Amino acid sequence: MSTPLADRLRPATLAEVAGQNHLLGPTGALTRMLARGSLASLILWGPPGVGKTTIARLLAAEADLEFVQISAVFSGVADLKRVFEEATKRRARGQGTLLFVDEIHRFNRAQQDGFLPVVENGTVTLVGATTENPSFALNGALLSRTQVMVLKRLDDDALELLLVRAEAELGITLPVTPEARATLRAMADGDGRYLLNLAEQLAAMPESEPLDTAQLAETLSRRTLLYDKSQEEHYNLISALHKALRASDPQAGLYWLARMLAGGEDPRFIARRLVRFASEDIGLADPQALMQAISAWEAYERLGSPEGELALAQAVLYLGTAPKSNAAYVAFKAAQKAAVGTGSLMPPAISRNAPTKLMKNLGYGAGYAYDHNVEDGFSGQNHFPDEMPRQEFYAPKERGFERELAKRLDYWRRLRRERNGQ
Repeated sequence: MSTPLADRLRPATLAEVAGQNHLLGPTGALTRMLARGSLASLILWGPPGVGKTTIARLLAAEADLEFVQISAVFSGVADLKRVFEEATKRRARGQGTLLFVDEIHRFNRAQQDGFLPVVENGTVTLVGATTENPSFALNGALLSRTQVMVLKRLDDDALELLLVRAEAELGITLPVTPEARATLRAMADGDGRYLLNLAEQLAAMPESEPLDTAQLAETLSRRTLLYDKSQEEHYNLISALHKALRASDPQAGLYWLARMLAGGEDPRFIARRLVRFASEDIGLADPQALMQAISAWEAYERLGSPEGELALAQAVLYLGTAPKSNAAYVAFKAAQKAAVGTGSLMPPAISRNAPTKLMKNLGYGAGYAYDHNVEDGFSGQNHFPDEMPRQEFYAPKERGFERELAKRLDYWRRLRRERNGQ
């Protein structure tokens, strides 16, 4: 009974694995692969506590392969050579090997390359487990020789199934109210191993009345949110914040801001993204948006955490409720493309600076009309290069302040045609 509950409840068959029906159900990818008798080398990608090690062990049993497990945290080149030599001998005796590599993303590029020959010639069937996005964490060469299987965080139903199994194993009913039981599942944050550890702590408590939600929170330490500031979740959550604001959903924006701050994200990183958002997705539809974002950043710099985080929340609300336009973003992209495509065209003579007599003699500045001296403060002169036709990069939207800008541009467009005889 000293064996941890999570190990005692480790599934004995693939059908017992909870929460991964898309891979292990009747039509799941791994089920079909086993039915064909052609188990490929795999990368199991998913969060902690969802069954990666268990699945690898059971795949080996189903495919009649010798199961060998190593961890990239504790293994080096010498360990890999030994494993490969043993697998080669095993193969000569007609026995295949499933090599399970936990935390495979911890191996460097050279170590990952070491798997290529033995995977290609069938010496081992490689099953690597990683919590990191394989696209970033693994070599392209290794990825091309494996299939990536995405494991999902355990949903509420899967977590409840684990609690039922735990109670059957322990021979007790967990001493919590129905509401606290739901909180217990939420505390696990999709991690089955963590949930079973919590259940084991509850089972070890002296008998008492069932704990309510508040008592449960006092009894058990709440899990730190799964969030890696330097890896994929960092980019996933900032993307979620940006897209919530773009969709004018400040409620979701506040949630993702809170998630990132709770996970330990640098508030300055968030502030920079809010400034970018103000220009990219609002622009001149609300000229105050950029000022609000910058002011929030400055307020955070002056106050620090946690007081300054409220300024970021205020900015999120302002940006989320502001009228949206990407016209400035689109216009700048188009101008950049035109600038690259047209090369080094000179400005027209009227636009050139003429600080010397020589430049004036060459025609620099000749014919320039000072707009403030012209009727309506608008000369209508063309300031594109002579060899380049005029282009309309900026097209204001019919939203917010850009409605007024669209009227101005239309007015100047009409005057330009009139004063140029068009």
